[in-house]
Amino acid sequence: MAKKLKALAGAVADNQFAATVKESAHQIWLAGLGAFAKAQEEGNKVFDALVKEGESIQARTRKVADEKIAEVAGRAAGTWDRLETVFEERVARALGTLGVPTKKDIDKLSKRVAELTAVVQQLTEAQEGTAKKVATKAAAVPATVKAVAAKAAPAKKPAAAKSVAVKKAAEPADAAAGAAAAA
Repeated sequence: MAKKLKALAGAVADNQFAATVKESAHQIWLAGLGAFAKAQEEGNKVFDALVKEGESIQARTRKVADEKIAEVAGRAAGTWDRLETVFEERVARALGTLGVPTKKDIDKLSKRVAELTAVVQQLTEAQEGTAKKVATKAAAVPATVKAVAAKAAPAKKPAAAKSVAVKKAAEPADAAAGAAAAA
């Protein structure tokens, strides 16, 4: 009998234990449903709060990133400017060594050429003006020279007719001079 009582007590204890487990499982299930309902109600609120927090963090992160980018870009620009200056100096030195004129040299020469062109133009205009005056004077001078020369030169007289006797006397002298020259 003791065995029966133990078995009966064990069965009752098993039933009670099973009922307790069943009741606990049912309470856990109900708690889960309650949590689900609560999460569903407050889920939208929590989601909205998380979105706002994310936007705030993104704005702060973007601001910090933009500041860092600006700082790095400033340093890079300064470095780039120094690099560009060094490069320009080296190229200028190499071109100077090769004898290639600089922009400054070419500008000076261009200015000098413009100045000389202006001087040449002035001289050409002055020379053309002088040439016109000379040509005008030269045209007037021959007429004046002829008039002056006519006044200064003695008038030519007609040659006098030689007498026949003078001519005959000159002929033997001319013949003797010719014979002497032939001998």
